[in-house]
Amino acid sequence: MEESIEKEYTEFLKQHNKGHYAQSIEWAKIKDEWKNEIIILRNKEGKIKATLSLLIRKLPYINSTLMYAPRGPVCDIDDEKSFKELMDEVDKLAKKYKAFMVKMDPDILADNEKFKFIANKYGFIVEGKIKDVNTLLQPRFVFRLDLRNKTEEEIFASFHSKTRYNIRLAGKKGVTLREGTREDLPKFQEILEITGNRDGFYIRKKEYFEKIYDSFESDNIKLVFAEYEGKPIACVLNIFYGKKEWYLYGGSLNEHRNLMPTYLLQWEMIKQAIKRGCDFYDFRGVCATDRTHYNEGLYRFKKGFNAEFVEFIDMHKIYNKFIYFLFEKCAYKLRDFKLKLIKTANK
Repeated sequence: MEESIEKEYTEFLKQHNKGHYAQSIEWAKIKDEWKNEIIILRNKEGKIKATLSLLIRKLPYINSTLMYAPRGPVCDIDDEKSFKELMDEVDKLAKKYKAFMVKMDPDILADNEKFKFIANKYGFIVEGKIKDVNTLLQPRFVFRLDLRNKTEEEIFASFHSKTRYNIRLAGKKGVTLREGTREDLPKFQEILEITGNRDGFYIRKKEYFEKIYDSFESDNIKLVFAEYEGKPIACVLNIFYGKKEWYLYGGSLNEHRNLMPTYLLQWEMIKQAIKRGCDFYDFRGVCATDRTHYNEGLYRFKKGFNAEFVEFIDMHKIYNKFIYFLFEKCAYKLRDFKLKLIKTANK
């Protein structure tokens, strides 16, 4: 893609209310084990009106690919004509790459019946209730804090009383904050691995976080540590894109968790979003409830910041039923097996 078009595409994403970092050119470069194709539609005046970034990956041992559009498409969700035009291009790419399926999880609420009708009309299956959020590629359930037309004081006052107490407690107990650099990524990795072992979830290798840090402009990525007596005890890695901020990754040591450093970190990142004029602070994935789930504590933690519980649409279109059947049976079972191993190791 030409540099001028890349710049135009990026600007469109950042300005659009459905724009998302996962549809960015930077994110596609991070996912370099996938091939990337970007579809761009223009209006009569030649300006971009709709886009879709597709990640394409060949299956091992099979002459077929999986196509995936994380948080795409980016368009007017009520514009059926543009959606059809995008899907016509997707079908062409599916034929070119011998895809067995295209999967999408757009920034569209799960209760949007009008969009569901449009998606069904053009061959998509919209997922109903799911048994386990771990089978999803992007979080289906998130907490999202609306910052529009609100002051820092109003946002803080809206938090649950226990959340406000914990934020103040961290400051009173001497927890301080420090912005990290690329040289701090090994320490960040160490804290994440301790968190993953404690709470039973998979942590990516350090090379992955290095890619994230290196791929976006420095002002878009923020690595922040909470420290106590000069020692890092918790951390977050957040991303700013357009008028939104996302809490990507975070963790804490087993020691000093009673000082509530994670609460202070989240409040700091929310304040940064307010100062930048962001519309939303996205806490990203949670389980669907605060009960009967091994990670319900994370749900309660994020809920305390008075964010809105949001469920996104999850949908796919099948091009080869037989390969799709094999993928569903094998891929998700392998992922479940990996998660069970992690949980068992922590008992």
